[in-house]
Amino acid sequence: MTTASPTTLHTRPAALDIRPVAGRIGAEIHGIDLREELDDATVAAVWQAVLEHRVVFFRGPDVGHARHVALGVRFGELTRRPGAKHGVHPEGFPQILTVDPKKDVERYGADFEEHFQRKWVSSVAGWHSDLTPAVNPPKASMLRAERTPAFGGDTQWTNMVAAYEGLSRPVRDLVDGLRAEHAFFTAVHLMHSDERDREILRRYCEEPEVAVHPVVRVHPETGEKALFVSPGSTTRVMGLSRLESRRLLDLLFEHMTSAEYTVRFRWEPGSIAFWDNRSTCHFAPTDFAHLDVERVMHRVTLLGDLPKGPDGTESELVAGEPMQAC
Repeated sequence: MTTASPTTLHTRPAALDIRPVAGRIGAEIHGIDLREELDDATVAAVWQAVLEHRVVFFRGPDVGHARHVALGVRFGELTRRPGAKHGVHPEGFPQILTVDPKKDVERYGADFEEHFQRKWVSSVAGWHSDLTPAVNPPKASMLRAERTPAFGGDTQWTNMVAAYEGLSRPVRDLVDGLRAEHAFFTAVHLMHSDERDREILRRYCEEPEVAVHPVVRVHPETGEKALFVSPGSTTRVMGLSRLESRRLLDLLFEHMTSAEYTVRFRWEPGSIAFWDNRSTCHFAPTDFAHLDVERVMHRVTLLGDLPKGPDGTESELVAGEPMQAC
């Protein structure tokens, strides 16, 4: 399959109905059936909507695993974390990551989600961009709902371009020249006295994944500046003292998660969310782990490039390997 060139599109296919759903981020797309092959003009129009609205949503019958993979390929090369760190995937579809709390229970034991949520260092600790400890995080993610609870389980996204533009000029000037370190389990207080925590620490000390990224990323397609930090992955700002780094990051985290920059999506079986990982952060739901309900999601991610800051400085690998195409 070929990948369309989205940035060259100037007209929208007549059937495509794009409806914004929040003031600064998010739109639902109607008028197309994702179970069918999309022509290049439609692929380009959808991608243009992703660039403009940061995250777009589709509702309809579940497209299934094979079609999910085929859809992702139309927008770029697919990628995944290597080996066991990738998590679980449907049989025959290694490109897909399955997000299912019951699978986590099988792998890690009961109350896995609640165990780590209780160890969050702040109420915004769950906000993140996908896989930023990699030196080349995914450019986009496509998440599909197979089974959803009758209530709860919503996901939120925030517009990191709008958040950057909402900072005062002196703060923008400051963060334009800064870089920050990203690693997994940054916002979780793991303790050596806890057996589960020791296992997680052992895994990530044996095979660490760490990268240094610009605090402000220049979008490679639109030229916009976006904050590129997140509570879930950003450990420290390079060159600052620990206290200075913590205070500055807390300021940015509180600002970027302000409701004015966000959208919240209510999932239904078959729903798909498709977001630009370079200009958003998202927050996985925390309101259903205690309920006896099913929530099964599947995600594909698109291979990204090296982030660049306003001065042209690229991200640097500290530990681990760059992400590769499947």
